Amino acid sequence: MTTITARPISAAAFAPFGELLTPKDSPDKMINQGRCERHHALAQVQRGEGEAIISIFRSQPVSLPYDCTLLERHPLGSQAFMPLGPDAWLSIVAPDQDGRPGAPLAFIVPSGMGVNLRAGVWHGVLTPLDRPADFLVIDREGSGVNLEEVDIPAVTVTG
Repeated sequence: MTTITARPISAAAFAPFGELLTPKDSPDKMINQGRCERHHALAQVQRGEGEAIISIFRSQPVSLPYDCTLLERHPLGSQAFMPLGPDAWLSIVAPDQDGRPGAPLAFIVPSGMGVNLRAGVWHGVLTPLDRPADFLVIDREGSGVNLEEVDIPAVTVTG
């Protein structure tokens, strides 16, 4: 069994897999009579020939250490996850190696931050920590096979 340590997430460390969904250091512009900061185009929705859809996912929690035994990917579209609650959560990703997941990495995503996974990025299932959580999810709906799941030897994620 492999053990990996979840590390704090950063834009640079997560860049091979997608973008962070968090406000920039300064807004792109002020809108709504100067009362609202617009942090514009934080990520791109990849949807191929499908439609972009918005859903809410409600997920049961895990605690660390956590054994990850399944990775999935969506080859036809990106998938964005934005937590709707106040808690940190876990994002597990892996590089592609000849159509299979490579060595997983785990990131602790702080409260108020989401991620946008690029099309084809291997990732673990939605993983809130310690209590159930709701996530706003933006992904692709349409024709074609847009879900691949792979069972992997257990990878234990520690904090």
